[in-house]
Amino acid sequence: MASSKECISRFVDNNWSAIVADIAELVSIQSIGDSATAGPDAPWGKGPRDALNCALRMASRLGLQAHDCGGIIGFADVPGERDGQVATIAHLDVVPAGPGWSSDPFALQRREGYLVGRGVLDDKGPAVLTLWAARFLSTHDCAADRKAVRILLGANEETGMDDARWYVRNYAAPDFLFTPDSAWPVVCGEKGSHNAELAWKCDPQGKIVEIAGGTVRNAVAASARAVIRASADELPAEKGVTVRAAGAGLSEVLARGTGGHAAEPGGTVSAIGVLVRFLLQNGVCSVRERRWLEFENIVFSSTDGSAFGINATDDLFTPLTIISGTIETRDGHFVQTTDCRYPKSTSPDAISAGIEKECAEYGVEYAEIHRGSLLYVDPTRREVQVLLDCYAEWFGGAAKPVTLGGGTYAKRFPYAVGFGPIGDPDESTPSWVGGIHGANEAVSERSLRRALCTYISALERLSVLRD
Repeated sequence: MASSKECISRFVDNNWSAIVADIAELVSIQSIGDSATAGPDAPWGKGPRDALNCALRMASRLGLQAHDCGGIIGFADVPGERDGQVATIAHLDVVPAGPGWSSDPFALQRREGYLVGRGVLDDKGPAVLTLWAARFLSTHDCAADRKAVRILLGANEETGMDDARWYVRNYAAPDFLFTPDSAWPVVCGEKGSHNAELAWKCDPQGKIVEIAGGTVRNAVAASARAVIRASADELPAEKGVTVRAAGAGLSEVLARGTGGHAAEPGGTVSAIGVLVRFLLQNGVCSVRERRWLEFENIVFSSTDGSAFGINATDDLFTPLTIISGTIETRDGHFVQTTDCRYPKSTSPDAISAGIEKECAEYGVEYAEIHRGSLLYVDPTRREVQVLLDCYAEWFGGAAKPVTLGGGTYAKRFPYAVGFGPIGDPDESTPSWVGGIHGANEAVSERSLRRALCTYISALERLSVLRD
């Protein structure tokens, strides 16, 4: 017999202070993937290793059977009475904080009913919720003869998902899995992904000495900078741009934008684009550099792929998006990354062909770095319907599955979907609240409370489904 809403709500209310404290502890760890600090027991770097250690300690404290896979990934189990397993997977690594925060991104803040900090929504907050959902199952006599429940804790989602690839090579896949690194009500489809690098050979006699911007390829750059051969006094003041002297005959140009996730670039402003337009409009370039800046201006002119002739849409997914995430000076080249999310009506081959053609016209070197397939799960399958029923119970009203542009761990498992907590339908979000991969990342405590209730109901019901 399923637990009552009153029982589940009482559990969440009684433990909420401890849950927030667990989220705060994880947020305080700067778990950014870093190959420089990687080692045999910390393949993704010290920060992700520390976060995994912390989460596994939490799991043990909550009475779960915690297991560490050499720092690659971890999991916590609630044993079952019969064969089979349902699972969740969340990740403990985060993207760099970036600029623009109104508080320390690695010190959890409570503000106007929201939790603020890097990872509160992507994905440390949801990871803690899944551990506490498992705690409920382990301490309440929910049902007899149920499947085992496994809470997977990843540490490499933001930089490749090699942790999940390792897991499916070494362990049997669960019968069904959902990831809370996603949106409501149920995400049954995720666009494919395509990443590339566009390189232009620096002009030794040019005016641009160095350029850099962005933090990761899958986020719109919130800041960018260039060191140029020009006098700061000769360049105009402009909104979003600061110019200051940087030594004999040199100036530094700093540009600001509005960051955000590559999968949802609406409302973002790339700082790299701001910088490029400033240099171009003020003639801070040689003849050769102008050609490259003109190309870069095309790259930033839209996020729908039309600049490259690769725009696409279909009946299942939202239109294609493409952003230019980072730029750096590397081995005598300016190297620009792109991050594209595509629907089923196009392909990585078509995307490569379009970008490469535009690059060739401007003398820019092109290299495809990664391509990922899209995900689509039949929304009529019964496990998906269970999730929809649980969502309707806690959020009110029937809902239909959706498709999104973000790529999650769901793509790494045979049968998996995304399941909240992004996009609470009852939230009226204050203007200061930032999204995932942006400054002031925040999520309301009310939203997280309701998400935890939903996850408890979902895991309870999924674990008793008969094959």
